[in-house]
Amino acid sequence: MEGFGGLFGDPEDLAKKMAEFAESMQAQQGLVWADNAIKLAVEMTVAAINRVNIQGTIDQQAEQIRAVMATVFPDAVALVREARQGLQ
Repeated sequence: MEGFGGLFGDPEDLAKKMAEFAESMQAQQGLVWADNAIKLAVEMTVAAINRVNIQGTIDQQAEQIRAVMATVFPDAVALVREARQGLQ
């Protein structure tokens, strides 16, 4: 007797298709997670820079922004690295 009276066809074929579907969904979920991690890294960086009260000469302003980037950048890079590893 085929699965459920032949309603779903060959049980082995159904199991194969279900496994392929689960694998596809897992890959899509990984891609969404990676996109969200990269988006979070960008938002974190932008938010940190926006909170800086930039003052002084152009060189002083640049130094202030570099200081913020030096603080935030390692965390942003870690998020992006984890996202890329999740896609592999």
